[in-house]
Order: sequence, then C-alpha cells, then structure tokens
Amino acid sequence: MAPSTAGAITLTINGEKHTLPVDNRTTLLDALRERLGLTGTKKGCDQGQCGACTVLLDGRRVVSCLQLAVAAEGREITTIEGVADGDRLHPVQQAFLDLDGYQCGYCTPGQICSAIAAIEEHAAGWPSAATADVRPEAGVPPLTADEIRERMSGNLCRCGAYVSIVQAVARAAEDPALAGPTDETNVAGAA
Repeated sequence: MAPSTAGAITLTINGEKHTLPVDNRTTLLDALRERLGLTGTKKGCDQGQCGACTVLLDGRRVVSCLQLAVAAEGREITTIEGVADGDRLHPVQQAFLDLDGYQCGYCTPGQICSAIAAIEEHAAGWPSAATADVRPEAGVPPLTADEIRERMSGNLCRCGAYVSIVQAVARAAEDPALAGPTDETNVAGAA
C-alpha cells in the first residue's frame, strides 16, 4: 500500500489558527486562496517569478506559490488581509493609497507585503545588491531609490506603477512606527 499524501495541518494566519486537511503537495498559495478563502494573495505566474503571491512567513517575505503549506505549519503567516490594524491601514498600505502605488491593483497585495519586509530588512541593516558599502561598520545604508528598486525587484507590476511604488515605499519607511527614528538622509533620493 502506498503511503498517504494527505494530512491535517494547522496554520496560523493573521493571528488566527486554521486546521484543514490538505494534500502534502498543496502550496501555501492554494491553501490560502482555495481552502481558506483568503483571496487577497494573488496567483500570478505560479512559478515564483512575479511576486504577486508574496506573503510574510515569520516576518520574512516568501512567494507562497513555491512554499508548501505543510512547511508553513507552526509558523506565523501574514497575508494582505492581516497587515492593517483594524480600520487603520498599515503605513505601507496608506502610502500606496496616497501616492497611487497601484494601477490595476493585481500586484498590490504582494507589493505591500514585500515592501513591509523590505523596510524591516533595511532598518535592520541588511545590505542589498545595490548597497555600496556592505561592511558592518558602515551602518545602515541610505534608503535611496536604487536601494528600494533592488529590494522590491522580486515583485513585478504589469501596469508599470514603479515610480509611485518607489515613492510609497520611501514614504512608508519614514513612518516612525515602522523603522523607528530615522534621520532625513535615510531616505535621501528615494522620491
């Protein structure tokens, strides 16, 4: 008899536990959308290349179309539905809204989840491929437009709203609730 490829898992999504039976080959994206009705996370390429399905897994961004649901068990999953604080939008959501960081809106949930993580990575001093000086003693690099573009490069926008997206990420990064106190040079040249 062949071993079973199905089982029950418990996923913690946006602070709420969900137990569901799944085939072990089910992606996190399909579990979110098809099994739990969390359709804010979008299915784009289904190959991990467009970023439309980006969610946060323990605060780190992942493309959920390549993440197996069973591998997310016991970890904290945050989808676009969970980033706001009640009726108060997350600062990244508000910046996208204020600066038109979207057009058709299809990629926007993944862009926002990715931007939240990118801002946190930057604030923690993680370098990117655009970081000129990666030595620890150099400190946190300025969050320039080039830094933002590089950090957001895994998320594609077919409408081409990139200028507004970069501006929205820069504005959100200035929010003290996200990155703590920053000086004005931290986002110099990002707009």
